[in-house]
Amino acid sequence: MVPLPAPAQRGSLACRSARPSRRTSRTAFADLPLSKNDPLLGFKPYRHKAPRRNSITPERQRDFIACLAATGIVTQAARQIGASLEALYRLRHQPGAEGFSAAWEAAIDRGIARLEDCALERAIAGEPREILKNGEVVARWVRYDTALLLFLLRQRRGKRWHSEGAHFANLRAGHPVYDRLKREWQEEERARRLAESDGIARSINAKLELMRQRRLAAEARAAAEREAGRAADEGLPDAGGAAAG
Repeated sequence: MVPLPAPAQRGSLACRSARPSRRTSRTAFADLPLSKNDPLLGFKPYRHKAPRRNSITPERQRDFIACLAATGIVTQAARQIGASLEALYRLRHQPGAEGFSAAWEAAIDRGIARLEDCALERAIAGEPREILKNGEVVARWVRYDTALLLFLLRQRRGKRWHSEGAHFANLRAGHPVYDRLKREWQEEERARRLAESDGIARSINAKLELMRQRRLAAEARAAAEREAGRAADEGLPDAGGAAAG
């Protein structure tokens, strides 16, 4: 592994960019290289049964993990050891490469932690900006990213800073907003079911009433037909004929 440039003092970051003056973000910098005694490098590497000249040996695996922990960028760590991403991912999923895979995840976590620190620093300290006129700096000011600040507060102090709206997906049971929304949903669901029950009852009653009306009409027709038949048998004029006479 090619060692990272020695920082000026302990705790500083080393820029890996070929043009550092054009890289204003701290995310373009690499953290301090891992020491040989770092627990992250104590994983069990994958050993090829029949290693070839370009095999990713245990030493190269440790170099990759060290660079990944320092930069947080897989492509840069792969370039550092001269291996392709395809070969590294293929190696990671081989039986017996569980230690290498776990160290890979741990190294990514270190890179994410450094990214969080950079975001926190940017939110608190702001970003220096310059105003140029005719190629000269005429003013300097500091830009504070309020959206980034609120995002970090919601992530690290969720119970206090989670606002209602787009962040409902992050709420969990026990959060006051979550519990209130749950109660409202349960009340609405109960009211909806009651309304549906009332509607179903009204529909059933309407159908029963229609059936009763049809039954009464059928009984009336049957009674009229029986009366007409009895009158015909006795030779009496029916009601219609009597009315016509």
